[in-house]
Amino acid sequence: MTDQSSLLLRKQLAELNKNPVEGFSAGLIDDDNIHQWEVVVIGPQDTLFEGGFFKAYLTFPLDYPHRPPKMKFITEIWHPNVAKNGDVCISILHEPGEDKFGYEKPEERWLPIHTVETIMISVISMLADPNGDSPANVDAAKEWREDPCGEFKRKVARCVRKSQEMAFD
Repeated sequence: MTDQSSLLLRKQLAELNKNPVEGFSAGLIDDDNIHQWEVVVIGPQDTLFEGGFFKAYLTFPLDYPHRPPKMKFITEIWHPNVAKNGDVCISILHEPGEDKFGYEKPEERWLPIHTVETIMISVISMLADPNGDSPANVDAAKEWREDPCGEFKRKVARCVRKSQEMAFD
């Protein structure tokens, strides 16, 4: 399975290099490990995250695409669907099958047809439109629901500024 996984990831990386997708860039952390990627998400226009450069790691399992990668922001980001440690919590990165808690339909969870591009488009969409019903960061979700233009906006703006400073270090 590792060979198949490696071939698929190399193909997806080559495709992204040949035809970049707006909103993010992707590459390998180490050229010798196709299963460890670094991505930079550009804060979507007309959102509180606009202007930010948020670095994250995508770690692919050896049996990819049958199981989803894990995504973790390295750049600080304040968002209801990103845990305080940076772990991204969105449906398509959840293991395939039934949700034991009943929040997600199987078709909303990981499917082997997903690619790095579809994952990243979902993450960009998540930045623009948080899911407050199933937060990974309860504090951010509470602020987003109760005071989106106050404390939440202030914390996001601080993260955007820090991401801009780090992008040019």
